[in-house]
Amino acid sequence: MIAEIGHFSLILALAVALVQAVLPMVGAARNNAAWMATAAPTALVQLACIATAFGCLMTAFVTSDFTVANVMQNSNSLQPMIYKVSATWGNHEGSMVLWVLILAVFGAMVAAFGRNLPPSLKARVLSVQSMTGVGFLLFILLTSNPFERVIPAPLDGRDLNPLLQDPGLAFHPPMLYVGYVGFSMAFSFAIAALIEGKVDAAWARWVRPWTLVAWSFLTAGIGLGAWWAYYELGWGGWWYWDPVENASFMPWLVGTALLHSSIIVEKRDALKTWTILLAILTFSLSLIGTFLVRSGVLTSVHAFATDPERGVFILLLLVVAIGGSLVLYAWRAPLLKGGGLFAPISREGALVLNNLLLTTAAATVFIGTLYPLFLEAFDGGKVSVGPPFFNATFVPLMIPLVLALGVGPMLGWKRGDLAGAIARLKFAFVFTLVVTIVAAYVSWGRSIFGVLGLTLAGWLVGCVLTEFGARIGLFRLESRDVLRRMTGMPRGAWGMTIAHLGFAITVAGASGASLWQDEVIENLRAGETLSIVGYDFTLRNVDTVQGPNYTAQRGVFTVRRDGVVITTLAPERRRYIVTGTETTEAALYSQWHADLYAVIGQGGGQDGGKESWTVRLYFKPLVPWLWAGTLLMVLGGFVSLSDRRLRIGAPTARRAAHRVSPTAQPAE
Repeated sequence: MIAEIGHFSLILALAVALVQAVLPMVGAARNNAAWMATAAPTALVQLACIATAFGCLMTAFVTSDFTVANVMQNSNSLQPMIYKVSATWGNHEGSMVLWVLILAVFGAMVAAFGRNLPPSLKARVLSVQSMTGVGFLLFILLTSNPFERVIPAPLDGRDLNPLLQDPGLAFHPPMLYVGYVGFSMAFSFAIAALIEGKVDAAWARWVRPWTLVAWSFLTAGIGLGAWWAYYELGWGGWWYWDPVENASFMPWLVGTALLHSSIIVEKRDALKTWTILLAILTFSLSLIGTFLVRSGVLTSVHAFATDPERGVFILLLLVVAIGGSLVLYAWRAPLLKGGGLFAPISREGALVLNNLLLTTAAATVFIGTLYPLFLEAFDGGKVSVGPPFFNATFVPLMIPLVLALGVGPMLGWKRGDLAGAIARLKFAFVFTLVVTIVAAYVSWGRSIFGVLGLTLAGWLVGCVLTEFGARIGLFRLESRDVLRRMTGMPRGAWGMTIAHLGFAITVAGASGASLWQDEVIENLRAGETLSIVGYDFTLRNVDTVQGPNYTAQRGVFTVRRDGVVITTLAPERRRYIVTGTETTEAALYSQWHADLYAVIGQGGGQDGGKESWTVRLYFKPLVPWLWAGTLLMVLGGFVSLSDRRLRIGAPTARRAAHRVSPTAQPAE
């Protein structure tokens, strides 16, 4: 009965979504207040329906209802409860229900908290949001029913994919989806603005909070996925330019550009059409990521579905959503009236450069990801585009981005003084020089590119600290005045400072982790020792242990440095009972500057009466900085989101934007 209630709730949600998609839009066109007013209650009802369906699906997983095909295929009675819960979205059908649930949550939030929105704009935004929901609800009901029954029901299920039975992967998809789907709100605002023909500072201030929420969660989701790959897959890497990794990275890059571009619209009333385009492209890339994961065109540990019927349906949705929005943009964008002008050397100019580099970087990732698919589709054979291509095209674009990111905040609005800005960055130059010398000394004989990465990170840290010091009057004012300025600084400025510092630390961590690692692979017997970078790993024993739904070989290492025991590591090699799948569980010891990383592999032959085991040991410099930097970026996003200015809307004087006339000329 629970499954039938869930299925009926999805059908009811589709009916409500159709009303929400049509009635408010027509009401806005006819200036019918009653019809426009239906947008908010229908958004709330749609959320209630989808939440009911999701709750029913989770109940089926928690109670191990194997009469439901989805539960039978992705769960087992032996699974720990956390993985029974996460199995709700750890499969194609369930993940799509979560997808539309988050979409409905964002719509309901606008309905509940968007009281200061003009009625016509609010109606159109919620209508566009619901149109997206209609497409994906149809997709679920027609091709991916999560409540389909199995008759007769099996005694037990097939188990969740063992790679997903991990705390990191339990929380990674929801965070990623909030990021993916969160950009739908900026998309809905962009389409509504195109229909109305009005973009102003108030519009930008309404869009920024939703973009910040999506960007922050997407950052957290990507970071959590990289962390999972690092310790779960057993090869010590955190990023491999996997096509599905790229699918989440592309909207992050363009979403970052959108976040910065909306600032120009708000502050200078410029770059309106460009910001609208970025909003469309960001969500379009999120939809493309959904297609890649669920169409079956890619083979990846992240991919869900391999059903071509689903791929064709999502491709049709892409054509309608992306194609339709771009056609609307081509028609309406030239009518948007431009705003303030600015010199190339200015803070606006630096933000434009930031946008161009980020979108170009996204384009290189897009080409590298989809080129093999296009080539194969036109019988051009199979090719592989891997890390060498992305490192050669993406990384060079990041160098001028980091350089500009340091100088940009020091420039004035409208017209800046580049020479003066550089002169004020004396501390940054000195700090960068010190970091470069130390990095070169520590890494002498290793990759020079690692030193370059730390140099760029040092430059950005120095610039951020310089800008922060200038903002609070450090070394210019008395201590109490500095403290007063610091405590009175807007949270948006705090958020920018924290996020930029986080990005710098992430750059440093990525450089060290990618270019300076040490690795040793040997066969060891119990009692033998293997050394790496001054650390001695002694394999004490390998025992068989029993988990809730797996058996494992657990190796126990005692780690010493200069004869002193510093930690014990216990990596495992697991074999899951139902599927027979084997996974590695790396053991980590994190220090402030590096990770020690141990993996136990398969047992070998007998030698002297003792079995040997394949052991992989890594010394991973600066990996902890990756996670610390990511956390700081996420923190910076949420600190900015708490800024009161993003909650009260734009000043009244700045809302007096008028509707454009059909004869208006393009300004950008």
